[in-house]
Amino acid sequence: MQDHFDSVDLPPGVEASLPWLKDISSSDCKQVVAFPRAESSSKGKVDEIDDTVMEKFQQFKQFDTVDSFPEHHYDKERTSESQKPKNWAKKILEEWKILEENLPDTIFVRVSESKMELLRVVIIGPQGTPYHDGLFFFDCLFPANYPAFPPKVHYHSGGLRLNPNLYECGKVCLSLLGTWHGKNSENWIPEKSTMLQVLVSIQALILNEKPFFNEPGYISTYPGAEGQRRSKEYNEKTFIFSLKTMMYTLRKPPKPFEEFVAGHFRTRAYFILTACKSYVEGAPVGSVVHNLVPSISSSTTPANGQKEFESAVSGMMNTLIAFFTKNGSTDCDEFRSPEIYNLSSVATANLEVYKIESSGTTTLTQV
Repeated sequence: MQDHFDSVDLPPGVEASLPWLKDISSSDCKQVVAFPRAESSSKGKVDEIDDTVMEKFQQFKQFDTVDSFPEHHYDKERTSESQKPKNWAKKILEEWKILEENLPDTIFVRVSESKMELLRVVIIGPQGTPYHDGLFFFDCLFPANYPAFPPKVHYHSGGLRLNPNLYECGKVCLSLLGTWHGKNSENWIPEKSTMLQVLVSIQALILNEKPFFNEPGYISTYPGAEGQRRSKEYNEKTFIFSLKTMMYTLRKPPKPFEEFVAGHFRTRAYFILTACKSYVEGAPVGSVVHNLVPSISSSTTPANGQKEFESAVSGMMNTLIAFFTKNGSTDCDEFRSPEIYNLSSVATANLEVYKIESSGTTTLTQV
């Protein structure tokens, strides 16, 4: 992974914000199960009639070309050939090559052969953050004035704002994209900056361990224990939005990532629910890392906000189980709570996503 950072020339300190680059102590953790990416959930139960789903998931390339994208956000912003610089196509092919050879194993990209300026990207939420195991989709555009100007990036928000830098309208706030002011070294540098740098920056700098402090000025405004309290509450709300994003994505996976979405959540369902159960029992959000569940002190009395969070996650688990089961997971029933499961699985699942789709814009309130 370090090689990826060296090759994209990210600002110093980015490595420190990526939890999977840190050593993980297991002294106070218990391991659920070792997890290879290409296998199904922890008990390895995958219905034989759905073997094709897992085969396609295992064969899903990190970088590949497709003919076109249906419903791409930037499809109508295409420009004529006369508007593009002489070496524009050559530069785009160079970008493709960089992506193909250097993508970290948690970012997947599809580019269009017929519309070279369009990309679609999915980033897997990093371990150790409130975004863990989630899938976050972005539509990207190489504009006609590229690389003199940065690419454009649109986030598939589903109407949920789960990060100060990811707006419900899809705007991605990042100095590298010119959507936020930053130091000269953090801004787009023509002929040097790359799309790979943009994608890794989104994963490292936006989908991080403590997104509350992404808000400008919050590090100095809320120092010490008060800042940590607010950050913890923000992580809890963020995790709930992340769970809703999972359901939204399962119901309507962006093309051409349908097989990847199905395989990913079939693979990760058991561990997502394990994390939910741990958080309901008092573990801090993001503390379930690489399938290691932290020990939880039973002597600690949860605060009112913590109780509300635990109740909200507990109330969502059956809906998640409905989605995961419909997606083909077969090892979720042990997490089910019969006392709150009073609708059919499909009806409950569709109701929850309907709430997401009809809510318009939903943001995390600052407390």
